[in-house]
Amino acid sequence: MRLALTDDQAILAKTAAAFAAERSPLSRLRALRDPRDSLGYSKDLWSQMAGLGWAAIPFAEEHGGAGLGLAEVVLVTEALGRCLAPEPFLSSVMLAGRALARAGTDAQRAAHLAPIIAGDAVLALALDERGARHDRRITTRAETTAAGGLKLTGVKANVLDGFGADAFVVAVRTSGEPGDAQGITLARVGSRAPGVRVVRQHRVDGRNAALVELTGVEVPASEVVGPVGQGGEVLDEVLDAATVALSGEMVGGMVEALERTLAYLRERVQFGVAIGTFQALKHRAARVFVEIELARSAVMAAARAIDEGSEHRRALVSAAKARASDAYVHAANEAVQMHGGIGMTDEHDIGLFMKRARVAEMTFGDAAYHRDRFATACAF
Repeated sequence: MRLALTDDQAILAKTAAAFAAERSPLSRLRALRDPRDSLGYSKDLWSQMAGLGWAAIPFAEEHGGAGLGLAEVVLVTEALGRCLAPEPFLSSVMLAGRALARAGTDAQRAAHLAPIIAGDAVLALALDERGARHDRRITTRAETTAAGGLKLTGVKANVLDGFGADAFVVAVRTSGEPGDAQGITLARVGSRAPGVRVVRQHRVDGRNAALVELTGVEVPASEVVGPVGQGGEVLDEVLDAATVALSGEMVGGMVEALERTLAYLRERVQFGVAIGTFQALKHRAARVFVEIELARSAVMAAARAIDEGSEHRRALVSAAKARASDAYVHAANEAVQMHGGIGMTDEHDIGLFMKRARVAEMTFGDAAYHRDRFATACAF
């Protein structure tokens, strides 16, 4: 399995890092977070990112995409993670967009993928519900209508970038009991459809999330995504790919947190010398560096495993997310501690990485969840 970057991938990584650093400084995140901006991201900047071809990366050429893979996706998400860019790459491209590409009809792909790839439309995956924790405990119900469509009733929580989204891909239960792997169906629902109510939620990392209430929402048969009752298999594939993309972002965040900390250790003087000369701090910084490199290798291996269709891809995805979760939290904690008292203040940027690390750790399953999933996949 190739872990080194090709020349094209190296160029993509360099240009993505340069663009993100120039156009999305941390001051922009504060400007969106502090006044509780309704979207929490910039539509204009997202359009520019899409214009660079980033949103097209994971989609097939026949659907208007670039025909690339997760090996390229993680290079972009790492760049976004370094500057904590809140744009809806994960939600619109890797979750809702990938679900449509994976299970949608030709007509659905033709109608809905192009706006996502162009950055003209933002879609969100409405999956999680209150009380659920990294599982398929779906209670939102769908009844079949006389016209062959579905009528949806239920509440979705913590929908990433759900507020202001143009539409949702909603996971509903058409048969079975909450927690069953089978009996899940996906449907595309417009955010302004009758019976849809979207409430903005505010998370500790400042990102956009929403509560989506569905009250007798009627969905025509043409907007049902994939076979009825078989949405669970689609979600497994989509969530694995999104987990790798998120893990790439987490690597970017921990790299930036370490680099900012190293710069501080070189400039902060105590007892007449830079504190970076203290052996104890050198050891702590070195351990963070090692954890980052381990996480990066795990993420790259998982991305290539999915791209190549490896039979071990499920285990490698969990290995990557477990490593990234532990490493990001550790790197963020150490960064704050090595900054000392100033690192504990909200005014200092280093604390923003701790907040993002906590949320990213829990998204799509924390380290404990994925260690258990890894053990199951490996028949331990």
